[in-house]
Parts: sequence; C-alpha cells; structure tokens
Amino acid sequence: LSRSSLLISTSLLFSSFFNVQFLTRTKWWAVPTIWLPVVCCLLVKSILMGHTIQEVVLLALLGIFIWTLIEYTLHRFLFHIETKTYWTNTAHYLLHGCHHKHPMDSLRLVFPPTATAILCFPFWNLVAFFATPSTTPALFGGGLLGYVMYDCTHYYLHHGQPSKDPAKHLKRYHLNHHFRIQDKGFGITSTLWDTVFGTLPPLATTGKKF
Repeated sequence: LSRSSLLISTSLLFSSFFNVQFLTRTKWWAVPTIWLPVVCCLLVKSILMGHTIQEVVLLALLGIFIWTLIEYTLHRFLFHIETKTYWTNTAHYLLHGCHHKHPMDSLRLVFPPTATAILCFPFWNLVAFFATPSTTPALFGGGLLGYVMYDCTHYYLHHGQPSKDPAKHLKRYHLNHHFRIQDKGFGITSTLWDTVFGTLPPLATTGKKF
C-alpha cells in the first residue's frame, strides 16, 4: 500500500477525456441519505410478507452482524491484497490504495453510491440463495444498514474529534492502521474480528496518542 499522506485532497484519478471524476467523489451524507430509505423499504417488505416486527428486527440485527464479518474480510483480503502488475496495481489503487495514500481526503473516503448499487446485485443474490423469499429483504436490509453504519463510522474516525470511548479508542485504533501498522487492525466499526482472527495490533501502538 502507498505510504499515508496528510494532504487533504488527491489529484485527479482520471483524465478529462473520461469525465467520470464525479463518480469517485462522494460527500459522507450521501450514504445515509440514499441508502437508509432503501433499508426501511426492505424491512417493511419483510413485514408485509408476514413477519412480525420483532422477527424483522432480529433478522436485521443478524444482517448487521454478518456485515461486520464482510467488512473485515473485504478490508483484509481484498483491499490489502498484494499486487504486482500494472493493471492490478492500478485497480488496487483506485479501490483502496488511494485512501491509504490520502486518508484525509473527505471526498474519497466513503464508497460511491454508484459502486454500492452495482455491488448490491450479487450480494442480494447471495443472501437470497441462503434465505427464504420473505427473510431475504430483512437480512439484506440489515446488512445494508451495517454498511451505512460502517461508512459513516469510517468518515467520523477520520474527521471527527471524539472525546470519549469507545469512539475515541476506535479512532486511535484506525489511525494506527493507517500510519503505523497497516497489516493489523482491519476492523472499522469494531475490533471483534481482529480479536477472533489474531490481527489485533500491539497494545503499545494503539495506546499512543495521534
């Protein structure tokens, strides 16, 4: 991964010929504004298909929990994959390397809605393969809510100024991943899966102030 820089913004990722810069820049508030209504519709759909509110809440919580594992897995094994060729290096830089190079660029911190919408299709089909038609909307809605929580948390860890734990600890934990030990501390919303899979950074580093 590229060495982190404290520059506020990045250079252009595409030449003017492509004219797709707007697809790579996203305000943080676009994520909840676009996706929370979708989450609500999905949860209501499961209710209309016969599930009680309590059942839908439990399914949504399960979806959020599953998302935390997806969050960890993608960050560790895809976003931090080793690449060697020009095209794989380029793809990796666009996917995550740019964020590590310029972690304080607020417009390239959350995931662009266009990319999220595209990824919704395979993830929906994956959930539908394992779940029933009536539980799929609630499970997927919970996972999507988990994603919204992840992206908003990620933005806050970079640009917020938490004064109390657990937010203060998570900010220190995540900045440690950026500026000190990039092969540890892959969790964003929690340290759960780093604990389970042995990728917690040394306590001595996360305990220092940034």
